[in-house]
Amino acid sequence: MVQIAVIGTGYVGLVSGACLADFGNIVTCVDNNAEKIKALQKGKIPIYEPGLEDVVERNVKARRLFFTTGLAGAVQKSGAVFIAVGTPPAENGNADLRYVEEAARSIGQAMEQYTVVVNKSTVPIGTARRVRRWVEEELSRRRKNADFDVVSNPEFLREGTAVYDFTHPDRVVIGSESEKARELMKEVYHALYLNETPYIETNLETAEMIKYASNAFLAVKISYINEIANLCEKTGADVQDVAKAMGRDGRIGAKFLHPGPGYGGSCYPKDTRAIAATGKEKGASLSIIEAAIQANERQKEKMAEKIEAALGGAGSLSGKTIAVLGLAFKQNTDDMRESPAIDICCSLVKKGATLRLNDPAAFTEAKWRLSGIESACFYAENEYQAAEGAWAIAILTPWNQYRNLDLARIKKLLFGQTGTAPCFFDLRNIYKPQDVEAAGMRYFGVGR
Repeated sequence: MVQIAVIGTGYVGLVSGACLADFGNIVTCVDNNAEKIKALQKGKIPIYEPGLEDVVERNVKARRLFFTTGLAGAVQKSGAVFIAVGTPPAENGNADLRYVEEAARSIGQAMEQYTVVVNKSTVPIGTARRVRRWVEEELSRRRKNADFDVVSNPEFLREGTAVYDFTHPDRVVIGSESEKARELMKEVYHALYLNETPYIETNLETAEMIKYASNAFLAVKISYINEIANLCEKTGADVQDVAKAMGRDGRIGAKFLHPGPGYGGSCYPKDTRAIAATGKEKGASLSIIEAAIQANERQKEKMAEKIEAALGGAGSLSGKTIAVLGLAFKQNTDDMRESPAIDICCSLVKKGATLRLNDPAAFTEAKWRLSGIESACFYAENEYQAAEGAWAIAILTPWNQYRNLDLARIKKLLFGQTGTAPCFFDLRNIYKPQDVEAAGMRYFGVGR
């Protein structure tokens, strides 16, 4: 059992803190947002993440998980302090480290004993050494001679399955130059060690690179299959069969070969831009990653163009209403950060359309992220209310409830054009075209 402090109760910090407590450690989660901490102390979870509320409740009740605004006290009683704060993109595309620096300096201002400072935030290569310098500077100001080590321990959490991902990881990456720190980290993750989870022990820079290289590769894979899908549409091929056959190749694998409107979320857009910016800074061009970033932006544009073309071409959306199902960047989350739905909705409104929107979890975030087009948006209680009187329906997020729509009912609710069947835009390829067409609608997928 290790006493742990986690600085930051955002997505990574809260999931990490709760799951580390579930491993049997004593964890104190720290945040400078007093209202957020009060809510957490009352059992209110600020993010939508399946299973997280149960883990938090269980470990608070067992007195293994605590929440506080008192950073100094939490640091002083902990053997490991995790930095899990936000790293938003800076103007140059790299990660903004202001919150990481603030956390590191706060640790240096409070530390009294040997401490392992753990970078859990996604940070540019070389950040661990900067964290060491920031902590050392604060210790020097205090004239305090406290020993510490810095570890890079990147997270690999998928929103919607984060609890499972933390407790059943493919690997645990530990970047460190200290055997003492490595041993303590193995105690932190003792439950996983007993389950024979693979441990990758390496140096600081390599651990940081692993995180960026992994996310950038997955983003490239998504952009690749999206470009293949676009070519399939021009040639009469079916991307679903192409992807299925490719995925059977053990060298390629089936995951992330699902064409759609582009990737989004808190990781892939930010991390691809960050590693591309690092490449430019170091004089090592990452042209494949840069091309994937550009392809992803084009893919979102193509989706709005696909809808416009099907409804009559340039200028045809003026005065028409489109039902949009799904606003979060993926299912099982309320996160709309860089969601393709944002760009697609804004583009449709710019082309003259009004929107009837539905999402099971993302309405609160949608209402401020889409505030610039709010006059053209109606937030529907469910998918059928969204379809009422619309000229077309577009699925942007593959929530389970959208996978089994009553197609005959949808057809009746849609307005459609005189003499022309209404349009069904399946931008996640979750329906069989023949089923949609049998219900009396025109089907439009991605790469089909």
